[in-house]
Order: sequence, then structure tokens, then C-alpha cells
Amino acid sequence: MNPQAALDAPRWQWIEGKKVEVEAQVDPAIVEGLRSRGHEITVKKDRSTFGRGQIIWRREDGTLVGATEGRTDGTVAAF
Repeated sequence: MNPQAALDAPRWQWIEGKKVEVEAQVDPAIVEGLRSRGHEITVKKDRSTFGRGQIIWRREDGTLVGATEGRTDGTVAAF
């Protein structure tokens, strides 16, 4: 994934045992697949508990690639 795609991807968090919370954007087939394997999945509409991030990635050629996400306000700056 490129940095922006990685930050935009739906997130999940392990709570304990087989309890996992996922963002509402997670594919329903994935949620059902996990449930069928015995996991307790909670789909959360509130994305604020899944963390935030900004990325600056230096490619092999020295080019800097920046990304930020929609879960919070933020920006990426590189020089």
C-alpha cells in the first residue's frame, strides 16, 4: 500500500480474548468471517478510538511522500 492507502484503510483493535472492535468501513464479509470463527466483533461508528496518523516516507530515490488521514485534522510537511 502507498502511505495514503495505508492510513485510509479501515482499522480494528483487539480488546481482549476474542473481542475485537472494527470500524464501520470494514467489509461485512470480513466481519461475518471473523464471527463464524468465534470472534466477538463490535462494529463501531465512532472512529475516534482507532488512533491517528501521518506518514512521511522516503523512497529509495530520496523522494518524500506524505500522507494524512480523515479521522482527525492534520497535515504533512516535509522539506
